[in-house]
Amino acid sequence: MSVKIELTNYGVKRIRQGNPLIQEEDLKQTIKQIPLEWVEFVDNKQKYLATGYLGKQNKGFGWVVDQTQRSIDQMFFKQLFQQAIQKRQAFFSDETTTAFRLFNGEGDGFGGMTVDYYADYLVISWYNQTIYHFKKMIVASLLEVFPKAKGIVEKIRFKSESKESQWLVGEKPQEPLIIKENGVSYAVYLDEGYMTGIFLDQKDVRRRLTEGLAAGNKVLNMFSYTGAFSVAAAYGGALETTSIDLAQRSLAKTQEQFEVNALPLAQQKIIVMDTFEYFRYARRKKLNYDLIILDPPSFARNKKKTFSVAKDYGRLIEESVEILAEEGMIIASTNAANLSIKKFRHAIEGALQDKQVTYQLVESYRLPADFPASDFEESNYLKVLFYRIKK
Repeated sequence: MSVKIELTNYGVKRIRQGNPLIQEEDLKQTIKQIPLEWVEFVDNKQKYLATGYLGKQNKGFGWVVDQTQRSIDQMFFKQLFQQAIQKRQAFFSDETTTAFRLFNGEGDGFGGMTVDYYADYLVISWYNQTIYHFKKMIVASLLEVFPKAKGIVEKIRFKSESKESQWLVGEKPQEPLIIKENGVSYAVYLDEGYMTGIFLDQKDVRRRLTEGLAAGNKVLNMFSYTGAFSVAAAYGGALETTSIDLAQRSLAKTQEQFEVNALPLAQQKIIVMDTFEYFRYARRKKLNYDLIILDPPSFARNKKKTFSVAKDYGRLIEESVEILAEEGMIIASTNAANLSIKKFRHAIEGALQDKQVTYQLVESYRLPADFPASDFEESNYLKVLFYRIKK
């Protein structure tokens, strides 16, 4: 291996503490051109620390992938995929769930890529140019370990001239592909941009809704996307659901999710509107809800304004309290990796205190079992807090 990358003392310390994520400030030298090959990370005495690669992506500048000096080849990836599949045997044998994460990047030993399983089809997401460079070898390894895959689609989640989603291997399924999760059916489209129609990391929260958490409740689902939370709530006995999303496509997509479960649309409202505009509308109409679900994107921009979880979540909570029943629940969720659980709680509880309500944190969820995280905070990005509130 020819390329050696010297790390700062702090970078060395982070690796020795088990953090696989390389940040640009961990590098001793400025990298003008990222090498599209495996590199050796060394200390200031040129002593070997780890094997990995450099690749710009949202949460860093590279990854450690091994500390034993073995070759990063097809056999290496075969073993990684075999271990990941072995860990998920319980998911394969559960007939009520046919979609889950098969390989979760650094949590399964290799940062920069993920693989999702959708009823015998696989979706690979590439998060940087360097890992994409090794695509042929990685896909070959995956197919060797998982030959029953009917097809593979890839998602390119870094700046590239390639299409963001394209079919790689095998046949395309008839669409929508119907998958199951906790016994509920969901319509997914594997080759429509970055998204498929469901966020698999929220399965535990949807399970709570299907189990009857929302039974007899009026439920408001903000930033609803394709309405998966609404469908789970309706399946679990919600009296009615209201799904709000600014994207025009959310209307037909959400209707479809109810229809594939034969849930009556008469009890479901699906509204294309900005979240904060809907809060104002609901106040004017004196509407209120027993359960409000808030799962905004980390950052969003429309023609009028921007929304950032770190800056604006407290306002979301305050607006929700205004239209919550006298006794109700808010499910507050974020996938913002840069916001710690402590800061997230602080934002929510600060807003509840400002509204002078009584509140209790009754349940919390992080990433589910098929999304193992590495032991650095940004890796376990999902935070979902259930607050019972009395006005």
